[in-house]
Amino acid sequence: MTQSTTTELSVARSDNVLPSEQHAYDGYAPLDAHTLHQRRESVFLALSGLFLGSLAMLNILGVSRFLDLSFSVGGLTIPMPLAVGVLPYPVTFLCTDFISELYGKERANRVVWMGLTINLWVVLILWLGGSLPGYGDDGTGAFFEIRRLAFGAVSASMVAYLLAQFVDVHLFHWWKKMTNGRHLWLRNNGSTLVSQFIDMVAVILITHFYAHGLPIVETEPLWPQLMTFIGSGYVFKLTAALVDTVPFYYGVKHLRRYLRVA
Repeated sequence: MTQSTTTELSVARSDNVLPSEQHAYDGYAPLDAHTLHQRRESVFLALSGLFLGSLAMLNILGVSRFLDLSFSVGGLTIPMPLAVGVLPYPVTFLCTDFISELYGKERANRVVWMGLTINLWVVLILWLGGSLPGYGDDGTGAFFEIRRLAFGAVSASMVAYLLAQFVDVHLFHWWKKMTNGRHLWLRNNGSTLVSQFIDMVAVILITHFYAHGLPIVETEPLWPQLMTFIGSGYVFKLTAALVDTVPFYYGVKHLRRYLRVA
């Protein structure tokens, strides 16, 4: 990364990325305060919007359906049941990593708290929709099944979400501090892999023991089945985290210049 070393625009960045602060890069002209502010807030809005939208979607979809992504290696079948709600989940961690890297820990934590608020809002609407008198129904049907499953999924994800997202943000900045800002791949992958393991364990255990939302076979031992759900979900998230390293590097490199942050 080529950058100038002496310029009046190279001001130390705060956690809030104030509009008056911009880093100078060779070949990139300085931006006026209005343009700089618009760029930074637009990118932040896009990242936080994608994060919150994915979060709301995964909580509503939750455990409404399980996919069978089982595969065979050397004649050995590896079971991989995966809740459809898990599919957009890696995107949420990628978004918080972008926000952490570009905007700082304070803004990343604000988005995490807003995600919790979104969870509560989803629960409120589902509760209200089932509590008010229905028109032409008897209190059964698709909505009430989705409501039952979503209540369990949201309850599980709220606990797991807070644990995992705050661990993700904390570890991201801990590794950034320990490496003096080097090794972007380490803080991106390390923080996500640890936090997503915590998330999977919490979600599966709470979903089963509290919400009873997993397709458990009663005639088979319980814990091997729970370990299968935890393992399959984590393998998916592990794969997604490793795959997103390239777009994360590419995105950070170009967004730093676009936003004029160091």
